[in-house]
Amino acid sequence: MFQLLVVKTQSMKNDLLSGLTVSLALVPEAVAFAFVAGVEPLVGLYAAFMVGLITAAIGGRPGMISGATGALAVVMVSLVAQHGVEYLFATVVLMGVFQLLAGVFRLGKFIRLVPHPVMLGFVNGLAIVIFLAQMKQFKFTDDVGELHWLPSGEMGMMLGLVVLTMAIIHFLPKLTRAIPSSLAAILVVTLLVIFLDLNTRTVQDVLINMTGDPYATIAGGLPAFSIPSVPLTFETFYIILPYAVILAAIGLIESLLTLTLIDEVTETRGRSNKECMGQGVANVVTGFFGGMGGCAMIGQSMININSGGRGRASGISAALFLLAFILVGASLIEMIPVAALVGVMFIVVIATFEWASLRLWGKVPKADLMVVLTVTVVTVISDLAIAVVVGVIMSALMFAWKHAKHVEFETWTEDEGKTKVYLSHGPLFFASAQSFRDNFTPKSDPDDVIIDFKDSRVMDHSGIEAIDAVAERYLAAGKNLHLRHLSQECTALLEKAGSLVEVNLIEDPHYKVADDRLA
Repeated sequence: MFQLLVVKTQSMKNDLLSGLTVSLALVPEAVAFAFVAGVEPLVGLYAAFMVGLITAAIGGRPGMISGATGALAVVMVSLVAQHGVEYLFATVVLMGVFQLLAGVFRLGKFIRLVPHPVMLGFVNGLAIVIFLAQMKQFKFTDDVGELHWLPSGEMGMMLGLVVLTMAIIHFLPKLTRAIPSSLAAILVVTLLVIFLDLNTRTVQDVLINMTGDPYATIAGGLPAFSIPSVPLTFETFYIILPYAVILAAIGLIESLLTLTLIDEVTETRGRSNKECMGQGVANVVTGFFGGMGGCAMIGQSMININSGGRGRASGISAALFLLAFILVGASLIEMIPVAALVGVMFIVVIATFEWASLRLWGKVPKADLMVVLTVTVVTVISDLAIAVVVGVIMSALMFAWKHAKHVEFETWTEDEGKTKVYLSHGPLFFASAQSFRDNFTPKSDPDDVIIDFKDSRVMDHSGIEAIDAVAERYLAAGKNLHLRHLSQECTALLEKAGSLVEVNLIEDPHYKVADDRLA
């Protein structure tokens, strides 16, 4: 069921080693996002473990990594600040319920409506966000809480180790693929820092800097089941409902877009509705076990794919390795230099950013380039969900405007000028309805007029209303109007022009019209 068995031993080995690599990168990310949300580090780590484990086991995309993310953390912070962490746990449970319902009602398929320019903007925007997120590792907080760049000596050491990490990741696959290059780079740089006693920041330094506690650690026990301690009242429901809806939407959008990206990279196809249900189950469970919830993580997913992780075992092993770090290996993980993890993430940025999009200028329509740029900018300065919605709306409006101009007419007269024929070309829908109406001249037309829809298709209720409006104008002028080649659904919806349709069972087309009255 979970597709853990693989044909080749090499694939299982790759999945396990890739999972170990991903788990190392998950630690600082989960801690940082917990800090953003205003909760303890273990709340973020538990979320990374549980969401990652469950989605890897029952989700719709093998090889995709889920956990605590910044996109969700920025929404959670105000809820935690105003009502406390227990309300967050209740919200995560409700968020999971909404995601489950999205899977049950098969709403995941609508991710196919996201146009390619929006995907390009999403990928580029997230790459920039991941890059900018690493910049804080090159800064330190002074006694009054202000951020400053590291001193020149520490900065030089940091940059040197980052470059070394990136060089190992880039060149090692040319020599051997026995071990994921990202894992090898982390191990080499960590051992180099320990044995040479180099002065550079470690994961433990990051923990201390974030929490202000000199004894801060990622060590902890197993997550324990607990029903969120909130009043079971409608007031509580009204408090958590808007947050749950927003979190569910952001989580599904980011997860399904990441799924689509991995589909393209691996040339396989995930199951979007199953992923919705996997994310839902994961968040419901996480809320009852003291986690902050989560969704797919594009950075860690790309680390996994680039390290050879393809099966469910990679995500499951990443979650189990992370749990092992929490239970028994905290001291080892806290020794890892931040520079090694930053180098890994920089490689992810380079691999994630669609550099080919920079060569699109002058080769694709300007409207598509505008969508790519807008989605990229909104993703960086605002929110992923908002960026995707804005991009889809822009693409839809541009599509409607483009096709609104495709309505054209051929006209000619018959019977020695006694009959005029209008042959319509192009789709008739809300954007082209006005242009359709403007082409007719009832006052100057002869007494008999034929409108032929053989090369046109009525798409929605606005198109039906446009036909009715034209028919009413000809009726008011006292002239005979004939409508040819309309589908039976169009005929059923016409009110003013219903009796003017010439029915031809052999030639008339058959297609549905987007109108609630046919539902």
